[in-house]
Amino acid sequence: MPVTFTKVSLPNGWLGNMSPYPVRYAGLEWRTTEHLFQALRFDDPAIREEIRGEKSPFAAKLLAKRHEDEMLVEPTSPADLANMELCLRLKLDQHPDLKDLLVATGDEVIVEDVTSRASGGRHLFWGMTFRENGWVGENRLGRLWMRLRGEMQGACSDDPQIGVSLELAEATAI
Repeated sequence: MPVTFTKVSLPNGWLGNMSPYPVRYAGLEWRTTEHLFQALRFDDPAIREEIRGEKSPFAAKLLAKRHEDEMLVEPTSPADLANMELCLRLKLDQHPDLKDLLVATGDEVIVEDVTSRASGGRHLFWGMTFRENGWVGENRLGRLWMRLRGEMQGACSDDPQIGVSLELAEATAI
């Protein structure tokens, strides 16, 4: 049975980027990893600061979408994956209790369940949807979580699709 997460208020909601775990990056506090992740897509300091100032992670995401033409990092690109990995690492490093929760998932598959909002596109890149014949989607967010869990358990993933370099994230660092 996979470990699934959807909304912040539901079981395993801490795995989502909209969960209320602030992170510090580049000397600044970000309300959630969603705020930081969206900001990392831009080079314009004004847009990054506007995203950082949003009260909710969903508002930060919508703001980033409104500026999509100005994104430096293309969504779902290798650099975007590296940025997501950076955000997850920061979240784990700055909230050690989450490391215990992640390790407690054992060897179960971790899935961002986007069934209620996915018909395709980016949702199925980051998560999966449940259909008649089972789970469908790339589940990149879940796979990143599993890779980090494997590192903590001493068994790094050999999946080349997951092994994105933090150097890419640092190259686009704010």
